[in-house]
Amino acid sequence: MMKERTLRVLEFTKIREQLSSYAVTDMGRALCLELTPFTNLTQVTEALEITEEAQVILTYMGGSPLIAFSDVRSYLQLADKGATLTPRALLDVAECLRAARAARASLVTDRDNTPRITSLASRLQTFRNLEDSITNAIISEEEIADRASPALFDIRRHIKQANERIREKLNSMAHGATFSKYLQESIVTVRNGRYVLPVKQEYRQFIPGLVHDQSSTGATLFVEPLAVVELGNELKQWTSKEREEIERILAELSAQVGLQQELIAENINVLTALDFTFAKGHLSREMRATMPKMNDEGRIKLVRVRHPLIPRETVVPCDLWMGQDFTTLIITGPNTGGKTVTLKTVGLLTLMAQSGLHVPGNLGTELSVFEQVYADIGDEQSIEQSLSTFSSHMKNIVEIVNEVTERDLVLFDELGAGTDPTEGAALAQTILDTLLKFNVRTVATTHYSELKAYALSTKGVENASVEFDVSTLRPTYRLSIGVPGKSNAFEISSRLGLPEYIIDGAKKLLSANDVRFEDVIAGAEYQRQVAQREREAAENARAETIRLRNEAEKLYREMEEKRQNIERKAKEDGRRIVENARREAENVILELKKMKKEGGAAGREAEVNALRKKMQSSLEGLSEGLMAKNPTLQPPPKDLKPGDTVEIIHLNTQGTVLSAPDSKGNVQLQAGIMKLSANITQLQLIQQKKQNQQKKSTVHVHSQSQSRTVRMECDVRGMALDEALMEVERYLDEAVMAGMNEVSIVHGKGTGILRQGIQKHLKTYPHVKSYRTGVYGEGEMGVTIVTLK
Repeated sequence: MMKERTLRVLEFTKIREQLSSYAVTDMGRALCLELTPFTNLTQVTEALEITEEAQVILTYMGGSPLIAFSDVRSYLQLADKGATLTPRALLDVAECLRAARAARASLVTDRDNTPRITSLASRLQTFRNLEDSITNAIISEEEIADRASPALFDIRRHIKQANERIREKLNSMAHGATFSKYLQESIVTVRNGRYVLPVKQEYRQFIPGLVHDQSSTGATLFVEPLAVVELGNELKQWTSKEREEIERILAELSAQVGLQQELIAENINVLTALDFTFAKGHLSREMRATMPKMNDEGRIKLVRVRHPLIPRETVVPCDLWMGQDFTTLIITGPNTGGKTVTLKTVGLLTLMAQSGLHVPGNLGTELSVFEQVYADIGDEQSIEQSLSTFSSHMKNIVEIVNEVTERDLVLFDELGAGTDPTEGAALAQTILDTLLKFNVRTVATTHYSELKAYALSTKGVENASVEFDVSTLRPTYRLSIGVPGKSNAFEISSRLGLPEYIIDGAKKLLSANDVRFEDVIAGAEYQRQVAQREREAAENARAETIRLRNEAEKLYREMEEKRQNIERKAKEDGRRIVENARREAENVILELKKMKKEGGAAGREAEVNALRKKMQSSLEGLSEGLMAKNPTLQPPPKDLKPGDTVEIIHLNTQGTVLSAPDSKGNVQLQAGIMKLSANITQLQLIQQKKQNQQKKSTVHVHSQSQSRTVRMECDVRGMALDEALMEVERYLDEAVMAGMNEVSIVHGKGTGILRQGIQKHLKTYPHVKSYRTGVYGEGEMGVTIVTLK
């Protein structure tokens, strides 16, 4: 277990207080305040992952799924021993049951990204009947519901009736001429639970009854007339029965609670664990923290981490790594530059991560699990123990050196300070060297130049520094690893106004090696700052490139969405145009059939021609509409002349050219019995075929001087349902116009969606007489045979 002094020095106790503020129950808050770091990698990983799950649920739900409830464990113990609980205690138990039921309903779901919380919440038991029994019976801690039991309902009905009879009797006496003159006031009041009248003292003998009270002056006596004494006694009896029945109800509910006390107590334990877990999730969200990667090999990598107790608006993020190429890090730099904050950040984040708390930093942060974190930070000088600053630090260091192992983390603040600088530096170097041989992860801050040189010349030890802006005399709080810090004492003193001759004199007292060493540090720091600025510029340029790329991708997606919307609208418009043309064609066909039934078309050429023009106008409108919606996908035919056979693309049929294209590219066509106009962009030239190259699966229908070829079957396999329905409608129209009686629709077996959709649509088609599924030899379930009218 981590030493309590370490938790206090690194301010982990303040983190626990912050954590407890997010708990919704007293039990959860207590658990937060007792939090201590784990020292086992498996336990740490599980604790971090359940915190991550809590954060996921909080983000998804927008808040905690838990309901606040009181600690009812003492009530459960009383109920288990047979005691009768108060209404307040029973209501608290019911609230606990409701919290468990609500938590289980919210957390036990089919989410696959929160397995630990789901498993934990699955242990919750629900007691809906007991919960309802309590809430239905108890309205508040002072009121029991009439419907708590049939007996209580009946008793209260009798109490109400007795009250009404007594008040009615007394009201008649108070307002009657016989007794009203003896009363101070014509009212009915209550004394000691009995209904009474306020009688003047001098008229006491005129109203026989029981005196229950008198006024402070003695002028008024509160008398219960003998006429209502018996009724009052009856009311007392019913009131006593009510009290007994309420006691019985409370005892019965308490007994039910006692029977389930073990399961309810387990619910409380689970809810407390969930409250603690979601408090960790809340803290992670508030800190904008991330889950660090953990190891037990002593590797530390901090990426843009922040000290969690410094306001987010003012804290400067830092990067730090150690434990792989080097195990000891020596941080140097001016006072108030952020050395101690960096030291505490490393220690505090380690404690947080080992406690299952996320750390405020960027993704990529990695921390190690240590058995102990030793921290010698701050001045713990004790007057009572006669310990100086140096002695106080040395006492801690002695303890550390005697107890430390390679699985520990050691943090030293101003190692060797508080005594002679030469001796202090030598002692500090020896201590660091000893810990280095033990392979202990050590971070130390110092001002000693000897330790800077030690880090430069010793394998496994690395320098780091905190920046200081001499021009503004302010620290930047940025940490740089690999470069030792410069104290900047002369520069700061000069900026503050110390005479130059004093500064020059001080410089002369430094050795040539010291001056040269400080110059090297200054030069390295300058080069590092230049490199840092260039890296930041490169990162900004990269971020700008990513932003522009994202904007371009967003613009592309928007354009693609617009294109799809336009294409979808064009298809819808085209389908609407086709549907209108189909209706017109159906009406024309019906009119022609009607004329045929009425005696043929002889002598009615004008009507036939009018119908032909009507259909031709409809087809021309269809052609123009589709031409506007569907730009040409292939080169239009050239040098069309009358007599050429062409494919009418949008109608998927053939026709013969009747006239050469006009200036707009429109030509007159003969398609079967119909004449229509189409643009050359809607046509494809077909070479004339020999008369004997006719397929067996087609039938020829002659009308006037032209022929029209209609297939015996329509193949829609591989099409979407809406495309297949349009194709089937177009094919049936052609088949009806060709006078065919029976045709086949090939839709394939597949999942049956095409077959069901087509057969459902055939029920609404006006020219279909009947249809059936194909039999053996016809294609069976993959074909529908249609009989036309």
